[in-house]
Amino acid sequence: MKKIIVLFSVVFLINKCSTQQKDIGETEISRWQFGKKGAVSITWDDGSINQFRIALPILNRLKIPATFYIITGHIPGSQYQPAFIGRPVKTIIKETATIPTNKENFYERSSAAGFLGYQGTVKYHTDAGIKIDGGKPEEAYTIIDELYKKVRNGDFPSKNKTNPRINMDRRITWDEIRSYAAQGHEFASHTVSHPYLSALDNVNMMYELEKSREDILNQLGKKYTFSATIPYASKEERVLNNAYKVYPAIRTKISQDFMSIMDEFNTSDLKNPDSLDKEYAAWQCRAFTRTTLSTMKSWIDTTASYNNIWQIIIFHGVDGIGYEPLSSELLDEYFRYMKSREDDLWIATYADVAKYIGERMNSSFKTTADKEKITINLTNSLDQALYDIPLTLKTYVPSKWKEVQVNQGTVNTTLSTQEDSGGKYLLYQAYPNTGNIELKEIKE
Repeated sequence: MKKIIVLFSVVFLINKCSTQQKDIGETEISRWQFGKKGAVSITWDDGSINQFRIALPILNRLKIPATFYIITGHIPGSQYQPAFIGRPVKTIIKETATIPTNKENFYERSSAAGFLGYQGTVKYHTDAGIKIDGGKPEEAYTIIDELYKKVRNGDFPSKNKTNPRINMDRRITWDEIRSYAAQGHEFASHTVSHPYLSALDNVNMMYELEKSREDILNQLGKKYTFSATIPYASKEERVLNNAYKVYPAIRTKISQDFMSIMDEFNTSDLKNPDSLDKEYAAWQCRAFTRTTLSTMKSWIDTTASYNNIWQIIIFHGVDGIGYEPLSSELLDEYFRYMKSREDDLWIATYADVAKYIGERMNSSFKTTADKEKITINLTNSLDQALYDIPLTLKTYVPSKWKEVQVNQGTVNTTLSTQEDSGGKYLLYQAYPNTGNIELKEIKE
């Protein structure tokens, strides 16, 4: 599988404002689809039920697509459930009585924490992961030592075996996911069980990443194996390196090669967009319960005011269910406001925007032109099964052209020309590697 760190290696000529008349046939690939000024991706983490019962119908009513990062092991019918891959946990527990936790045994012990047969042990795994991410491994070791001491002392209640039919009305099914995907939404991986990946050994980390992908592949198809996001937004290097072995795009953090063309910011970091000097700016905005509607609207306004911002909005709970829930009333008003700015903004799934950027930065074209016809050959070397988004091309045409027929393969479209300081041009959609694109004037 190609990784996103490979994709962004072709030098691309950045468009610059100019008053110079353009040559007939001069073509560029728009920074955003449809020639918009910015892009917005709505993303949801964890797959809590009100995302689908309440928020998704609002999005559908407004014809807004979204990305849902799902915990596959929580979905009935998934082949792969939460699991510990390793030695018997009784052996591990016994060893902790005489060998303190250290860098050699920490990851095995932390990986086993949720599978010791007791309630309340997962919190120690999570707390240890926070310390690892914070660069405090010795404190993480102390947390795991405390965990196993309590296990040996019998301080935790036994874990109850739960009936899988309990609370089924609060869980999404694969059949429902398929129906929502058919409505234009992206479903992507948030691992098998949502552990703290930086506190897992490599075997258990890869199980979480690979088996979640495998269930999505089997249930939904290859298209939905493009992106993933890391639980707790861990950016540990080991975690990201493993994740990029499995998924082309990771929402949690863009790859180093991607950084050559893109700045990356979190919600509070983007103070002065004028200072951004790269082709793209990935701006991750996290919406918490305390986040006001006016603040969220300001994110949209900022994105619409500049030409290079990809705003990635992260939501969790809805109407009291899930982490940091927002009210459905607030979401409804916010999404309606976002929709009202659609003339300037391309609202698309995370995968679609990432794919578009990847295709744009890796595509090349050859153009021939005369007074009767303009022909463009658009190609790239990416996996067409994954990179399936049309690119928006802008081609300058003779000044007398008003209506133009666009032909590519079996697709024929009639469009009206537009005009800017460079002259008459046509803005149209085209797919790489699907044959020549021909532009012809429709004569009256």
